[in-house]
Amino acid sequence: MSRTALAVPRWAVATTFVLSLIGLGLSIYMTIAHFEGTQILACSESGLFNCAKVTTSKESYFLGVPVAILGLANFVVMTALNSPWGWRARFYWLHVARFVLTVGAMIFVLWLLSAELLIINNICYYCTGVHIVTFALLIVLSRVCPTQLGWTRSVAT
Repeated sequence: MSRTALAVPRWAVATTFVLSLIGLGLSIYMTIAHFEGTQILACSESGLFNCAKVTTSKESYFLGVPVAILGLANFVVMTALNSPWGWRARFYWLHVARFVLTVGAMIFVLWLLSAELLIINNICYYCTGVHIVTFALLIVLSRVCPTQLGWTRSVAT
């Protein structure tokens, strides 16, 4: 059985694309900072907000891979999936992947946020930006994807 995804409102396409581009920009910056060193981070190194402490902690790696690179990979894919061309794709599984990837990213963000607050005891401005973008994407996609994918039933009046 072949399934097709329905069209979504233009606001959702524009919003998810802009959010993905913002996430991509933040992730690029964080990846550069990972390889160039924390001295390029425009962030305090004292107090609650300490990007250097967060980005150099052992929690800044997941299975040996820098979290910045995982974020970059996520937002490269999300930017493609949330582009106007990605939303027009005829492959149903691409639309499912968009939603599943966002849910997975939000679960990962919750782990990272708990690591910042409970283990590292510091917060990174740029990481927080990525967390907010991921959460915003989850909200928008939660509003449009279930209907687009045919996961909700129409209620006859």
